[in-house]
Amino acid sequence: MAVTTAGAPAIALEILRFVGTGLNRPECVLATARGDLYTADWRGGVAHIRADGTQALYAAQLSNSRPLRPNGIALRADGSFLLADLGEELGGVFSLDRSGQVRPLLERVDGIDLPPTNFVHEDAAGRIWITVSTRHRPRAAAYRSNVADGFIVLLDARGARIVADSLGYTNEAVVSPDEQWLYVNETFGRRLTRFRLAADGSLSGRETVTNFGPGTFPDGLAFDAHGGIWITSIVSNRVIRVDHDGRQQLMLEDCEPAHLERCECAFVAGTMGRPHLDTCGGRVLRNISSLAFGGADLRTAYLGCLLGDRLASFRAPAAGHPPAHWSH
Repeated sequence: MAVTTAGAPAIALEILRFVGTGLNRPECVLATARGDLYTADWRGGVAHIRADGTQALYAAQLSNSRPLRPNGIALRADGSFLLADLGEELGGVFSLDRSGQVRPLLERVDGIDLPPTNFVHEDAAGRIWITVSTRHRPRAAAYRSNVADGFIVLLDARGARIVADSLGYTNEAVVSPDEQWLYVNETFGRRLTRFRLAADGSLSGRETVTNFGPGTFPDGLAFDAHGGIWITSIVSNRVIRVDHDGRQQLMLEDCEPAHLERCECAFVAGTMGRPHLDTCGGRVLRNISSLAFGGADLRTAYLGCLLGDRLASFRAPAAGHPPAHWSH
């Protein structure tokens, strides 16, 4: 049974530091051993914050008028990127190199066009995991506890296929450090779920790791070196550490109570919509959505966000587990 996240957060807002300038919706953040930070950027590609603080933008050069709206991103061994496209009507996963050359990697699966696509993750074995939050149009119609039409796609040497379905707004999905499980956040299902991962990539034994209570809408996830899972919550600007047995500890929070109450009431009533996600009730945080451990000792946590133009960071009490792209 999960404990509540009541009580004072472990990390004070006053210790937060900020990096980057002029970013456009840096929803997903990645960190590497070299000190590089990469974020999704709605100027159509990936923003790069170097260890010396200088920045670059790798913007896709498209041959048609369709804009790319990168939501999740993945860094590959050759230095290129995978982008999950959160388009207005269609999604998909695209490959982007640093010259701006872009090509489709996956736009259809199991006979259907990919809807707006949320997240992409390449694991240590080279398998690519893709999440679609919902089949609903508009997507805000799925900001409901009783909607569960999100799914997970696996792309590997055998091709692409849907490997899990009927999820409550599928968000970040990451393979565990021991490579035995695939963990996934169900944002409006308000739970962290995991599947047993077989050698052939098939998933089984779906189970709930923990359920989240009022005000928590899990989005991003990252593993620490002790087996804990750090969860970011949109709307409430919360960071929660989930232990291996599902116990929760509130690490960080920045939300005006009245704003959170309005959003929570709308969610319970089934009326939550874009305005609730496009406004921010925090003093300094701007609707945080992802977390990456970085720094030489993997003790600096960086927070992606939906509404800001920079990344917040803090020194974490535990080191992160190096992600698959750490040495790229």
